[in-house]
Amino acid sequence: MPTPRVTLLDVARRAGVSRTTASFVMAGRTDMRISAEAEHRVLHAARELNYRPNLMARSLRTKLTRTIGLVSDTIATEAFAGELIRGSLSTALTHQHLLFVGETEGDDTVEDQLVQDMLDRGVDGFLYASMYTRWAQPPALLHGHPFVLLNCLSRDEQIAAVLPDERRAGHSAARALLDAGHRDRIHLVGETPPEVFAAVERRAGIEEVLAAAGVRLAGTVECLWWPESAYEAVRRFHDAGGRASAFICLNDRVAFGAYQALAEADLSVPADVSVVSFDDSHLASWLRPQLTSLAIPHFELAKRAVELLLAGPGGGGVHRVPMPLRERASVGPPAAGLGSFRGAQAEPGFGGAEHPQRGPAGPAGGRGRVPRQAPRRW
Repeated sequence: MPTPRVTLLDVARRAGVSRTTASFVMAGRTDMRISAEAEHRVLHAARELNYRPNLMARSLRTKLTRTIGLVSDTIATEAFAGELIRGSLSTALTHQHLLFVGETEGDDTVEDQLVQDMLDRGVDGFLYASMYTRWAQPPALLHGHPFVLLNCLSRDEQIAAVLPDERRAGHSAARALLDAGHRDRIHLVGETPPEVFAAVERRAGIEEVLAAAGVRLAGTVECLWWPESAYEAVRRFHDAGGRASAFICLNDRVAFGAYQALAEADLSVPADVSVVSFDDSHLASWLRPQLTSLAIPHFELAKRAVELLLAGPGGGGVHRVPMPLRERASVGPPAAGLGSFRGAQAEPGFGGAEHPQRGPAGPAGGRGRVPRQAPRRW
C-alpha cells in the first residue's frame, strides 16, 4: 500500500497552528503577522513530515504549472545536441521547473499536435528549437503564449531568439590563421548557399576580418558539408594543381574529408596546410592532429533561452551567444616556399560544377524549413 500523502493540515496540526497560518508560511508570505516562532514550528514540522505541496492544486490556484515545453525538429535524436537538452533541463531545474520534450521530425501536423498537447497540460511557456540555425515560422498555436526561439529566428523582430554568434566565429577562424602568419592561399571549403544561415554568417565573418587585414580568400572548394563530398572536392582541387596555405572548413565533417585528401596528396597538417573548422564536434578531438574548431555552445544557448523565457516579457530580439575557439594542433605558420609549389592557384568557386546537388534552393514549404539535404551542423 502506498504511504498516505502528507497534507498541509498534517503540518499545521504538528506545528500547533491553523491551516491558514501553515499555508501562509509555506507560500513564503511575508505580509502577514506571523511570529518568527510560529514560522519556525511550521517549517520544522514540514521537514519532519517530509511535506511536499500538491502542485496540481497549487496550479489550479495560481494558473502556473512550473513546466516548460521544448518543441524541436530533430535535436533530441542528434548526437551533438545532447548538451542543448541538458542545458534546458539543468536550467529549468535550477529555477524549479520541469521540462517536457517533443520532437516533430519536421512534420507540421505533428508539431501542432505536440504544442496543443503541451498546452492542454498547462505548460507555462515554450522553447521552439531547431537542429541547425535557420529562419523559422513558429506555429500559430504558440502566439499568445510565452515562447523563445532556440537556434532559429523569426522575421518578426519582436520574437526572442537565441543563436550561436556565427559571424564572430568567422572572425575568430580568420584571425587564428592571420595570427599564425597566413596571408594568401587561404581557401574556404564547403558550400555557402544563401538559405543556410550558418554558412552565410560564417563566410561573412571570415571575409570581414581578412578584408580588414588587406587579405582575400584565394578561393572556395565547393562541397556538401559531409566527409565524402569534402574529400572528393579537395582531391580534385589538388589534382587540378591547386595549392592552399590554409583551409577554413565550414564544419568538422568537411575538415575530416579534407584531412583524408591532404594525406592522400602527401601533405601534412599543419606543416603543409593549416586547417580550422566550426562546430567542435567529437571529430575535432578524434582527428590527428587534433582539429582547431569553433564550438557551438549548446549548453549556453539552452541556458540563455530558458532564462529569457522565465524572465517574462521584454526580452525580444536576437540574442547571440559566443562560439569559443578550441585551439588544438591543426594551425601552424605557412609552409616555406609555398608560392612556387605547382605554380597554380585555384579560382574562387573551384569544384562547384561537379559537387553533388543539394536539392532545390530555398525553404521547402511548411514553416520555412530548409530541405533535408541542407548542411547539417549537429
